[in-house]
Amino acid sequence: MAGPSQDRHLEGRPLYRAEQVRELDRRTIAAGIEGFALMQRAAAAAWQDFREAWPQARSLSVLCGGGNNGGDGHVLAALAAAEGLEVQRVVVKPVEALSGDARRAADMASAAGVGLEPWQPGLALSGEVLVDALLGTGLAGAVRGEMRDAIAALNAAGQPVLAIDIPSGLHADSGAELGIAVKAERTVTFIGDKLGLHTGRAPALTGRLSLRDLDAPAEAAAGLVPAALLLERTMIAAALPPRPRDAHKGTAGHALVLGGAPGFGGAALLAAEHAARLGAGKVSLATAPEHVTASLVRRPEVMVHGVRGAADLGELPRQADVLVVGPGLGQGSWGQAMLQAALGSGRPLAVDADGLNLLAARFPGQQRDDWILTPHPGEAGRLLSIGPAEVEADRPAAALALQRRFGGVVVLKGAGSLVAGPSGLAVCPYGNPGMASGGMGDALSGILGALLAQGLSLETAARLGVLVHALAADMAAAEGGERGLLAGDLASCARILANPTMGEDDAAATR
Repeated sequence: MAGPSQDRHLEGRPLYRAEQVRELDRRTIAAGIEGFALMQRAAAAAWQDFREAWPQARSLSVLCGGGNNGGDGHVLAALAAAEGLEVQRVVVKPVEALSGDARRAADMASAAGVGLEPWQPGLALSGEVLVDALLGTGLAGAVRGEMRDAIAALNAAGQPVLAIDIPSGLHADSGAELGIAVKAERTVTFIGDKLGLHTGRAPALTGRLSLRDLDAPAEAAAGLVPAALLLERTMIAAALPPRPRDAHKGTAGHALVLGGAPGFGGAALLAAEHAARLGAGKVSLATAPEHVTASLVRRPEVMVHGVRGAADLGELPRQADVLVVGPGLGQGSWGQAMLQAALGSGRPLAVDADGLNLLAARFPGQQRDDWILTPHPGEAGRLLSIGPAEVEADRPAAALALQRRFGGVVVLKGAGSLVAGPSGLAVCPYGNPGMASGGMGDALSGILGALLAQGLSLETAARLGVLVHALAADMAAAEGGERGLLAGDLASCARILANPTMGEDDAAATR
């Protein structure tokens, strides 16, 4: 196995909670940028995004709430009117009730000649594009009353939407939809990126997301620990440099997949195949005897062992550098015996699928610092003794709770997959709905096993594995579409991604 000294810690773009972003705002204003000037910068940045996205639009409807988010909308309305667009300005809170910078912004739009319409049910939204400036990042409870009605009307209008800072109704910290939320085609957010814009319901609601720092001073973030990091494609090259020219299979590690109970051989084979494609020097598969022939036909490079029980494993677990346990494991006596053998092997583990279900049901209270657990929301709920809806209501909190309870590193799968480890949270912004098909988790567990076998730390392997897995799915979907995407389609794409420094000269040298 490659040594831990080859591991490279992965950093990413900082993500903040709403309270932290408010602190960034406060520090920016304290540094000398007056509050209304900052609002004008935000509106100008949103207007620039609007023009980039819809350069031919000649009309827009701006829906303004009562806070500074509404103030951004009022200023944007003034900017649009100044450029000759027809502007419908709709207010959910009367202008007379506004104060501070929000009132200054509303007065600025009125002085620019922009009309004003109070929100009422049945109001027609006439703009070619709609601008959501209703609610900002301070929302905590469910959206109610007139605001709920306004969001519903905005969504029903059938026009593209630009959300200012965050789609109204989306929780800035958790990514949960608070009863109802705006479905935007584009979202422009300011100063600091928000954790809740990247997980949970956010991927379905934010559309294309852009971050504008508004020229806030970099020192405003000094000492502010991000709530999470956003994984980025450039991390792959940082973590997977070219191998030494004298590398051999012994230095690339040995991954063992334990899975494939009678009748469930495909899942374990998918994991083994992805472990091989991600560069493990040797991959072994311990599976039910009836799956051996099919496994060898499908992937002869994998060393397949037919095992009827734990006794048949012999020294195999201790000969491997890392164990992947769970794909096709089943929850019967065979699966229980395999998991027990894995837990007693003294080797790092990647645990998925029925491995997780057995942990919840048969091996409660286990805590280790040498495993990666990869639950989807249903499995996460069983591990935490709550329902999947409660997990989805606050995915970051659920991921952190799992990591505290079980140790090691936890990957909470789903839209905006989360990686919770000793260093905190990381979020993956890649992946697509085509991944909603059987075997995707098995592919991920094999990828994680390969990266651990090659000497990456648990946290780095988890972050990198989630990143490669999601990008491979995006690459495969780009070739043939999302619908009908199969887990097996990811293997060759993942291999390409795992060799990011392979240029034309390198390729020529291998021919």
